[in-house]
Amino acid sequence: MTRRDALIRVIDTLHHEIAALKANDVAGLEKATSAKLVAIDTLRGLGEGPAGPELRELADEANRLNETCRIYVNLMAANVRRRLQLLTGEGGNAYRPGAVAYA
Repeated sequence: MTRRDALIRVIDTLHHEIAALKANDVAGLEKATSAKLVAIDTLRGLGEGPAGPELRELADEANRLNETCRIYVNLMAANVRRRLQLLTGEGGNAYRPGAVAYA
């Protein structure tokens, strides 16, 4: 396997990870994340060296997709945090009596 092939595999797994995140598919997310980690290990095993324009472009794409995954995860975490606050009565109206706002 070449570094190019390994990067394409990372990109493919990131697409699967994003799709699973969008669909709230936990099993799909676990599978995609495991495949991504294997692909990254494969890429790491191929070593370092000079990267031509094509490899840099693929690495940039992988980085953009990884950033997209991070944003989805952060949004999901914020949603879960909000739901938990509502369940515990901590997420009510910020203007309720006795509410203290911190800057």
